[in-house]
Order: sequence, then C-alpha cells, then structure tokens
Amino acid sequence: MVSMALQLLGFFISLVGFIGTIIATVLPHWWRTAHVGTNIITAVAYMRGLWMECVWHTTGIYQCQVHRSQLALPRDLQIGRGMMVTSCVLSILACFVSVFGMNCTQCAKGSSAKKMIAILGAVVFLFAGLTCLIPVAWSTHNVIQDFYNPALPYGMKFEIGQALYVGFISGCLTVIGGMILLFTACQKNIHQVPYSHSPHNMRRMPVTRPTPVHKSSHTPAWSSASHRGYRINDFV
Repeated sequence: MVSMALQLLGFFISLVGFIGTIIATVLPHWWRTAHVGTNIITAVAYMRGLWMECVWHTTGIYQCQVHRSQLALPRDLQIGRGMMVTSCVLSILACFVSVFGMNCTQCAKGSSAKKMIAILGAVVFLFAGLTCLIPVAWSTHNVIQDFYNPALPYGMKFEIGQALYVGFISGCLTVIGGMILLFTACQKNIHQVPYSHSPHNMRRMPVTRPTPVHKSSHTPAWSSASHRGYRINDFV
C-alpha cells in the first residue's frame, strides 16, 4: 500500500514537471531586457524565446514575431529547441510506460515484466528531466556571462527570464518524480509467510476409542429349557 502511494506521488510530480516543461518551451520569456545603465527607464522591453521574439510597450501593446530563419539562429538556440522538444517527447513516452508499470493498474498484473516496465518508465522520466535542465542551465550561464561582460553595451544585455525559472523547477520535478518511481520499482516485495511450530511439550489430546461391546459368555443351554418345564421333544 505504501509503495503504491509512493508510485502515485512520483507519477504526479513527474506529470507536473512535464506540464511545466511544455510551458517553458512555449513561453518567449527566456531572455528579457536588462534595465541597467541608460535602460533604467525605457518605454520598450524586449523578450526572446526559443520560437519567437516579443516587444512590450508601456502603452500596453504586446507584439511577437516568430523566428523566420531556422539556419540563421544561434547554435545555442537551435540546441535548446531540440533538447526541450526531446524532453517533452520523452516525458510523454514515460507517462504511458509508467502507467502500465504501476501497481494500481491491471496491465501485466503478477508478471515479472511489470517491474521492468516500471523501471523503464522511471529511467525515461530521469532522462526527460536532465534533457530539460541542460539547455536551461546553458542559457542561464550565457545570460549571466554576457551580463557581467564589460565589453558588451548595456543595450545588448539581457536578464534571466521567467521561462528559465519555470524550466529549472520543471526539470527538477521531473527528475525527483523519476527517482521516486525508480526507488519504488526497485524495492523487493518480500512476502512473509507465518510459520507456527508446535512445542515439544505440548500435551496431546486423548484419543477416544469406541467402547467395545462385550458379548455375554453365557449361552443358553437346552438344559435350562428343560428346567422350565420344556423339553426338546416338545418342539419337534
């Protein structure tokens, strides 16, 4: 019962991480304008994501434009796209595999393959979380490195966007959920069979035997009949 509850908890955590990974992949808030130097007060804010660039005006206008050229994108942006999409695909695959391998489902119930299916789903969740964390950490490193680069003008500096925070949290949740599923799948189910032995000094119950029927050894003789006034000749 405890193992089943842990499996459900790990699956729910991984599912939340998967949803967060999709949100982080779609959002354009990976890099946002750093309000430093002469950009402290500005009427325009720039945001850039994996798929589009957006401009926000103080008047409330929000405009976005999709990256038109795929080959002209920076290499880190192309790798980030591929890894985030791969993380989403792996999470979908892990969800289906884990559902079949969980103890609360009837698929392969009582079979040795059910444990291997649960382990496979947990491992795929781990790979999905790591695949999400790598591009997020890489992009965060580039943003911090460019921000503290003195040769870079203030207008070209960016800060960490909200999507990177969502990506960090989502990747960690996916890894934690996969570790919980792997822990529960690797546990050995030991069924203890109660054994009760009878002590040597146990007194045996007395065995009741049926009381034998004693036949009378006295057989009627013909002489007794003669004593009562009857003889053999009377019966002939």
